[in-house]
Amino acid sequence: MRQPAHGGNLAWAAALAGCPRDAILDFSASISPLGPPNSAIAAIQSQIGNIKHYPDPNYSELRLALSHFHQLPPEWILPGNGSAELLTLAGRELAQLAAAILITPAFGDYYRTLAAYNAKVLECPLSLVIDDSSLIADQGLLLNNPHNPTGKLFSRDSILPYLEQFALVVVDEAFMDFVPPDEEQSLISVVQEYPNLVILRSLTKFYSLPGLRLGYAIAHPDRLSKWQLWRDPWPVNTLAAAAAIAAIQDTEFQQQTWTWLPPARSQLFQGLTSISGLHPQESAVNFLLVESKQSTSQLQQQLLKHHQILIRDCLSFKELGDRFFRVAVRSESDNQRLLAALQSVLSNEC
Repeated sequence: MRQPAHGGNLAWAAALAGCPRDAILDFSASISPLGPPNSAIAAIQSQIGNIKHYPDPNYSELRLALSHFHQLPPEWILPGNGSAELLTLAGRELAQLAAAILITPAFGDYYRTLAAYNAKVLECPLSLVIDDSSLIADQGLLLNNPHNPTGKLFSRDSILPYLEQFALVVVDEAFMDFVPPDEEQSLISVVQEYPNLVILRSLTKFYSLPGLRLGYAIAHPDRLSKWQLWRDPWPVNTLAAAAAIAAIQDTEFQQQTWTWLPPARSQLFQGLTSISGLHPQESAVNFLLVESKQSTSQLQQQLLKHHQILIRDCLSFKELGDRFFRVAVRSESDNQRLLAALQSVLSNEC
């Protein structure tokens, strides 16, 4: 079976480990261990009888709920079949420009969507500031904030100047929900001021709903109306829409997540720091990027075969290669199990 480019491929991991999928402890997909929220499960159950009907093609109720959540008119929001579907639509727009600039290391799906439309890609390392003199008006910028895979949180003020320089700026905020409201740096509050700004959001990571495939784009209504014409009808199913409406209204679950994450992340960070040969990077979200003196693809296989634990290698990030891996922040007991397994594997290799 081909090695996955994404995290969360439990079928591949179970085949390698020689165990059932349910036996794998998955640190490769950066999904909250606290969910799905009970409110979302209840909403799904309440809508089972409605799967005999087509969804509302305009998703009016879902868009209204999201508009209240973000204090925006509903026409500025477009739900999608995960943020991946909406990224593909954004890639089609970026490909129409002279070039698209990527902040690297970049999420592999960015290359996929740009390649699908034969976009010209220019890469700018995360450590560098984009040189204004090199820009032309007909270029686009695609970046994520917080950044994947480093977990770095860009300030809102550091991104705002790009909105004056680029023809189109696409900001993937898939992990922004994990940043508490008093610290988050979303551009949603300024989206109505910039018709060249597109924001992508995901509901699958924070609310632990990756199997439902649900995300949304926030952008000028004219742009979203055009995207509607490009895509297949009914991209969001009835159960996913119901779960999303319930989840974004679940303030108790949101607060629980913001309370859980900092100490759990600190525990994992300190534990990784204490293991010889590992160097984790500080993160604002629910995953940590770790540099290793050992081959991380070999480390990944050893953890699977001997401990049934899956970590995310970074081979799909060409700037990182085989000396970095990424791990999600999970519960205290799960984190301890990972740390013990890493210590065991790395000790045996020394």
